[in-house]
Amino acid sequence: MKITSSTILLADQWRDYELLDCGSGMKQERWGDVVLVRPDPQIIWPRRQSGEWSGYDGIYHRSPSGGGDWEFRRRLPEHWTIRYRELTFKIRPTGFKHTGLFPEQAVNWDWFSEKIRTAGRPVAVLNLFGYTGAATVAAAAAGASVCHVDAADGMVRWCRENAALSGLEDRPIRYIVDDCLKFVRREIRRGRRYDGIIMDPPTYGRGQQGEMWKLEDNLWELLVECRRLLTDQPLFFLINAYTARLSPTVVVNLLSAAMEGCGGRLSGGEVGLPIAADGKILPCGIHGRWEA
Repeated sequence: MKITSSTILLADQWRDYELLDCGSGMKQERWGDVVLVRPDPQIIWPRRQSGEWSGYDGIYHRSPSGGGDWEFRRRLPEHWTIRYRELTFKIRPTGFKHTGLFPEQAVNWDWFSEKIRTAGRPVAVLNLFGYTGAATVAAAAAGASVCHVDAADGMVRWCRENAALSGLEDRPIRYIVDDCLKFVRREIRRGRRYDGIIMDPPTYGRGQQGEMWKLEDNLWELLVECRRLLTDQPLFFLINAYTARLSPTVVVNLLSAAMEGCGGRLSGGEVGLPIAADGKILPCGIHGRWEA
């Protein structure tokens, strides 16, 4: 198995999204024609200019006790849409500062979409911890049948909306609200198999029945079970992570152990976004990829 490493993969093909500026713990972003300011703990370098940014429509204020609130300078719609290539996504500022989309993941959408399109055969993909379904929609648009799994019903409904917005409501997508590990084990018993697996495991999580998820304790167990779900000729296995507790090397090592004997190629690194104001890069997470 060949192992390569990358420094950082940049999601720099966006038109409807732009990371305008960063500094002093905050980032200013354009989502379509709406400009939002949100905190980001990795932005520990100072702003280029003192004082607040001007020209934004909404800012998220963190609360000392946890959580936070949005302050809007103009009345915004409850939600709006942005596009990436042929895909359309619903954007909505949530109480947890997120908007329903992680734009840096576009580098991974492009990567596995190309693998699906060029496979020359039907491709089945499993997306675990699928959130609002950007990866699910991208895989379906590329021609795969997709199973989308998340423990939160609201996120699964959001995924269904994104699929409809992208004109994919009739594509073969299964929408599952379930604990990911339990679902994988049931799929094994049912004899289902997948050519590609995508997962974005959280640091901590809780399933519908109160099941506790802790990354360090449960990720390897999940990978072992997912390996049993792969077909005899798998295409890819992608892990995304946003926790500082993992490095890309750790993720690659986990994939190497899980995919032992399968040949192929492993790679890992960071994903990030270019900062329009000064050309810096904002690191936004890590990835590990196995591909045939």
